[in-house]
Amino acid sequence: MIKKAISLFVIAAALLVTMPAKAQIQFGIRGGANLVNMKFTNETFDKGNRAGFYVGPTIKFTVPIVGLSLDASALYDEKTAEIEGETMKAQSIDIPINVRYGVGLGSIANIFLFAGPQFGFNISSDKSLYNNAKEWTWKSSNVSVNVGVGCTVLKHIEVKANYNIACTKSGEVNDGSGISAKYNAWQLGMAYYF
Repeated sequence: MIKKAISLFVIAAALLVTMPAKAQIQFGIRGGANLVNMKFTNETFDKGNRAGFYVGPTIKFTVPIVGLSLDASALYDEKTAEIEGETMKAQSIDIPINVRYGVGLGSIANIFLFAGPQFGFNISSDKSLYNNAKEWTWKSSNVSVNVGVGCTVLKHIEVKANYNIACTKSGEVNDGSGISAKYNAWQLGMAYYF
């Protein structure tokens, strides 16, 4: 029994020691487009023309378990929407952290699924007025979840498509009406890893 426990401990220690040696870290840059869908608690707003973009540094950490990796980015994210004739712009620093599972197609390509949380921190001071009475403000932070699919080509170029689902309010009208909104977004993007 003691020999078995010692053997398991030695094997576990050996695995822990060798794992970091086989792990790979890649740095890159990511950018793409947002196709925004704003959902209001009160659908009295006329909304349209929702779009945006994101760009920033990214890191990918491949763990020594076949097909498993993580990625994280620090992205400048801008989303715009036209609501009742006024353009509202949300600017934030978003930090998505995704767990990825991929299947290799030789050394040429890798197709992967991914999911994970995204933390957003508002950097815009944009406030909008409606009919000179309703003032809209963005929340200082928000949390969302990413779910998507991607492909890596030649180990450096990556193309991703995902849906970003808001878990918290994105903004609200400050007139006591309780009207707030969440923005979900389809995101299409590319990354280049060095």
